[in-house]
Amino acid sequence: MTDEIIIQEAIRLVEEGMSVTFPVKGNSMLPFIIGGKESVILEKPCQPQVGDVVLAWVEGCRYVVHRIIRIEGSQVVLMGDGNSVGVEHCALGDVKARATHVVSADGRQHALYTRQRMLAVRVWWRLLPVRRYILGAYRRVARLKS
Repeated sequence: MTDEIIIQEAIRLVEEGMSVTFPVKGNSMLPFIIGGKESVILEKPCQPQVGDVVLAWVEGCRYVVHRIIRIEGSQVVLMGDGNSVGVEHCALGDVKARATHVVSADGRQHALYTRQRMLAVRVWWRLLPVRRYILGAYRRVARLKS
């Protein structure tokens, strides 16, 4: 089964009103979501808002799980928490699902939008100019633990 088939099936289930646990790949959402180790629970997006982590079809070529950083009319600007530069764009209609929880490797669920976590996201956003250095140190420590 290909990634594309898995994504399309997840979107179909979400559109039917079901919650879907979806594995996340890559490091673009570090430090809040660890790709390859954690998953997210996806649900149908009601009204996407700035700060939401969403599954979206970006720039007509691929799906990403990233955070909404701006909404300009019907256009959405997204950026991964683990990125220090670069944003993606999509239409509101291309936001296919909203992540509600992170599921750790041991199966525990952590809500994405608690007051504490959203404060951490705001602090992380303000660290954007130095984020790459923090992420570099984080990745080195993570490699040492592996």
